[in-house]
Amino acid sequence: MTATRGLEGVVATTSSISSIIDDTLTYVGYDIDDLTENASFEEVIYLLWHLRLPTKDELQELKTQLAENMSLPDEVINELKAIPIKKVHPMAALRSAVSLLGLFDDEADVMEDDANYRKAIRLQAKMPSIVTAFSRIRQGKEPIAPRTDLSFAANFMYMLTGKEPEPIEEEAFNKALVLHADHELNASTFTARVCVATLSDVYSGVTAAIGALKGPLHGGANEQVMKMLTEIGSPEKAESIIREKLANKEKIMGFGHRVYRKGDPRAKHLREMSKKLTELSGESEWYDMSIKIEDIVTSEKQLPPNVDFYSASVYHSLGIDHDLFTPIFAVSRVSGWLAHILEQYSNNRLIRPRADYVGPGMQQYVPVNERR
Repeated sequence: MTATRGLEGVVATTSSISSIIDDTLTYVGYDIDDLTENASFEEVIYLLWHLRLPTKDELQELKTQLAENMSLPDEVINELKAIPIKKVHPMAALRSAVSLLGLFDDEADVMEDDANYRKAIRLQAKMPSIVTAFSRIRQGKEPIAPRTDLSFAANFMYMLTGKEPEPIEEEAFNKALVLHADHELNASTFTARVCVATLSDVYSGVTAAIGALKGPLHGGANEQVMKMLTEIGSPEKAESIIREKLANKEKIMGFGHRVYRKGDPRAKHLREMSKKLTELSGESEWYDMSIKIEDIVTSEKQLPPNVDFYSASVYHSLGIDHDLFTPIFAVSRVSGWLAHILEQYSNNRLIRPRADYVGPGMQQYVPVNERR
């Protein structure tokens, strides 16, 4: 056996959900560029779960199912209110709330296909409600109930702010949701599949995935990008600070990706939305700063930006708190997690790799009084 650090280049399973081939990302064979420009997030959810785009009636049925399942149990809201908010990151709150949801689902441990699909609907619907409820509770406000007449993207913004988003805001958020929906066997998706391959339940699989996404080398990267931009402060300071970081061999968050050689195909869509939204909000400095950083890092390190880099300024321009960036990633990526969980159940085999042992050779036990 030959060990591969980080399982790089290892093919762990077959899947019909998404692919990354020659730097092209597809969902069920549809190019991400095509879907980002044309599809609603609800269509993408259906595509990932059913491996085809929905008809008009099927799409409406899914929208209705999501709207009807967005409300949270009172017990979950009360637990969110009991969280020591100043000490808890929203990702930790999300992880705990999703696990708690399983305690109030009568079908949590029912493993039939229909029951698992119904749980997928409930989880997809409730994720934005958890994130927005936590955000409002920590501001001393009550959660806002979802509306049945709004899209998934618009509902999130409405539950977060109490205001119906402007069309360009809804468009930007919908695109971000589509772009983050799935990404082959990324760390959190692989975690979800490993978990449910033991025939554990859907809630356990999604809770495990959230735990993996929480790390700064995965979903937490966009929050770190915004922290960097805030520390730099202005486009005029960007070059000197970034060059100093590069000289000190510091990692610049939001650049490079293990599976892309020529660049992340998702980044250009969020770059465009960042330009539009920062101009609209009168804060073009965030976009200008990002462009300067991209130019320097790309030329010096040959590392193009990934999806996290421009998503930071997009979310900031939408008025979203910086520590909510990763939970929003989860609101989108749960669609992919659930697709992979359902696929894993459909043709399951326990995931149990081996390790290349590099420790000491055979040793003999020595009684404690004789050890030196």
